[in-house]
Amino acid sequence: MNQRARRQQGQYGSGRPINDVTARGLGWFSIGLGAAEVLMPRALARALGMPGGSGLVFLYGLREIATGIGILKARNQTPWLWGRVAGDAMDLATLAAYGGSRNKLGRGIGIVAVAGATALDVTIARALSERDERRTRTWADYSDRSGFKKPPEEMRGVARRDFQTPPEMKTAAPAEKELALL
Repeated sequence: MNQRARRQQGQYGSGRPINDVTARGLGWFSIGLGAAEVLMPRALARALGMPGGSGLVFLYGLREIATGIGILKARNQTPWLWGRVAGDAMDLATLAAYGGSRNKLGRGIGIVAVAGATALDVTIARALSERDERRTRTWADYSDRSGFKKPPEEMRGVARRDFQTPPEMKTAAPAEKELALL
């Protein structure tokens, strides 16, 4: 199967659906971001314009690592992706709370970066939620039905040549005359 056909089927080179591949990528991104927040919380807090926020950055790093591991290890990634969305909301609220900081450029860049990650997180979480819903939906089985009121044996011969159109199904008389002329 060529790459174009895979793309049309929503799959990437690994043969897995693109949403699953992206979710795995977000899991690894979470672990990497969390490691950076855990290993250098003071530097990140200073760069983001959050003086005295290194403890919070460290805790948010632990949350990111836990979420990333959950995405990579869980059989159902969807709740973990919604956890990333909730974490993004916390990150945005925290960055917005440091409104009076001196480093407004760093805080602005942080808000834009988190907003971009949030958009991707929401998109993938919604796609996986819809997929999960389709998988759990029960479908009615109508394969044993023909659409006829009676069995085919009883229906044979019902429409005969002497069939008369019921009055409620007839067209108006002037229309019948025009149709006869055609």
